[in-house]
Amino acid sequence: MSNPEDIAKQFVDFYYNTFDANRLNLHGLYRDVSMLTFESSSFQGASTIIEKLASLPFQQIKHQVTTMDPQPGVGPGHLMVLVTGQLLVDEEQRPMSYTQTFYLVPEGGSYFVHNDIFKLIYG
Repeated sequence: MSNPEDIAKQFVDFYYNTFDANRLNLHGLYRDVSMLTFESSSFQGASTIIEKLASLPFQQIKHQVTTMDPQPGVGPGHLMVLVTGQLLVDEEQRPMSYTQTFYLVPEGGSYFVHNDIFKLIYG
């Protein structure tokens, strides 16, 4: 079994690189059982999640990960990953801080996002 730190790093790198390039391409990471809670609003299922991500009111975004902390999940091979960082949207010069938690479930030699919780940190 691979090291949880390595799996988390590979996932986080892939997720944010894909999100920053074209967030519609994240569809393959979600399933019908997946849930996203984005700023206290919840969305169930891959299509609904991608619809939400596509509706976000910016054209360009750049995530910069500050910390990434993985832990083993409940099931065999499951992984919970807490990410903190900063993001810049469009022409904004001041980065916004965020936190995001992923619960990853193994599937066919890869992982899918079962749970995804995103919050901006104000203050």
